[in-house]
Amino acid sequence: MGGRLEEVEHALGHGPVDAGRLEQQQARDAGVRTVSIWTVCSRLRGIAFQCSPAQLKMLTEHRRGESDLVLRGGNWYLYATCDVPEPEQFDPAAFLGVDLGIVNIATTSDGDRHAGRHLNQVRHKNRRLRARLQKKGTKSAKRLLRKLSGREARFAADTNHRITKQLVTEAQRTCRGIALEDLGGIRDRVRLRKPQRVTLHSWSFAQLGGFVPYKATLAGVPVVFVDPRHTSQECSRCHHISRSNRPDQSTFLCTSCGFAEHADANAGRTIAQRGGVVWAVSHAADDAA
Repeated sequence: MGGRLEEVEHALGHGPVDAGRLEQQQARDAGVRTVSIWTVCSRLRGIAFQCSPAQLKMLTEHRRGESDLVLRGGNWYLYATCDVPEPEQFDPAAFLGVDLGIVNIATTSDGDRHAGRHLNQVRHKNRRLRARLQKKGTKSAKRLLRKLSGREARFAADTNHRITKQLVTEAQRTCRGIALEDLGGIRDRVRLRKPQRVTLHSWSFAQLGGFVPYKATLAGVPVVFVDPRHTSQECSRCHHISRSNRPDQSTFLCTSCGFAEHADANAGRTIAQRGGVVWAVSHAADDAA
């Protein structure tokens, strides 16, 4: 929010904002982007705000109730609630399977890989910097630690948003649903070497898994969750399951039928197949009821 930051800070007294005292006013002319805020002192009018064209369209068409004014990192943000009607889900012709991993953040059954190398490099760099700052323990070091934490969280969230947007767009374009592994409790289940444990615990599986359903819902794309057991060891062609099918991290070579594929792509295909089964079973039960 522009030019009147000091005035807003003085009127609000740096305290929490009562949502009941804040009301967003949008002019009918979409070019006028201002808000009117009730404060303990007076009503402040004509305060400019910025947002993307898509956000402005959503605010204009679907905003409901009150908003919250939040001061974060020296900037003011308006958190507005929008009640967006859910489009009707289409009946998928098939499913786009998505395998989530550490080396490749997401790999689809089409073979598209979203590599996590850059994200992991940033996180390992930040981890080393965090260790040095914690060792110093000064006030300035603590301030830098807080900034570093927020920056890393925003970077990860932006990465997850970009990936999920691409996944949902592709599924919608091809009239497919999205199949994901049910990864609840993965942090407690898996056994990894220390460097991989650091990456696993610092990367928000839950966030990425949560972004897909809500974006898919807005696009009318069905989402199903499948049993994650043995998806990395099962052959997507003959369904033979064996640890020997994975000679290394990136290679899948079926010891039964000889099928060879990138390991994550094979897992994505297995997840897609399981997604089709879950969808068929659930809808058969609904029809029977």
